Amino acid sequence: MKQSPLMALLVIVLTIVYLGAAAFAAGGIGVFLARPQFVAVSLITLALTVAALFTEGGVRTGAREARENRWVLVVFALIFPLITYLPPYTDRIGFWTIDGDAIRWVGVVLFAVGGVLRMWPVFVLGRRFSGLVAIQPGHTLATTGIYSVIRHPSYLGLLVNGLGWALTFRSGVGVLLMALILVALLGRIHSEEKLLASEFGAAYEQYRAHTWRLLPFVY
Repeated sequence: MKQSPLMALLVIVLTIVYLGAAAFAAGGIGVFLARPQFVAVSLITLALTVAALFTEGGVRTGAREARENRWVLVVFALIFPLITYLPPYTDRIGFWTIDGDAIRWVGVVLFAVGGVLRMWPVFVLGRRFSGLVAIQPGHTLATTGIYSVIRHPSYLGLLVNGLGWALTFRSGVGVLLMALILVALLGRIHSEEKLLASEFGAAYEQYRAHTWRLLPFVY
């Protein structure tokens, strides 16, 4: 395990709260575990949590930080609890749900794919990965592998993962909340690219010229 004991404990506690809140919103643990799709997203979440314990990602200010971007963290802190709770709750009460049980399995697949895409860059970047928009000591550009195609794969993974969560519960409200998260992420991407350009200059401009920002062939 590469995470510190304190960070590992925080990750585990947050996972328990995340799944516990969803189960409560769905009508209780018994109701939650009665649906195979809910069991599937729970197992995927637990697997991703275990994987996170073996990463070096953290929340570090590093050598330079774009502090003006911290407002995004406030948005995340406000919206993510709603994304956790409202989709299973609206599913339970039948409010603004997307018809068809097959959509739940689509959600499970997107949740898994997004989770892997979110976690993969954390392993690639190691200690360069931070919850803050910051340049770490000895920071170098990642330009190979998935980074040779997309400049922000972790953000794409977060969006796909969150959309998968919403669709697992057939939640139109969850889809709308993920659209709000997208707006905040675009602001974060702007700040991150501005910081990287100021740090790496022409090398970053050259890298940016032949890669996609978030979604290949689209953006």
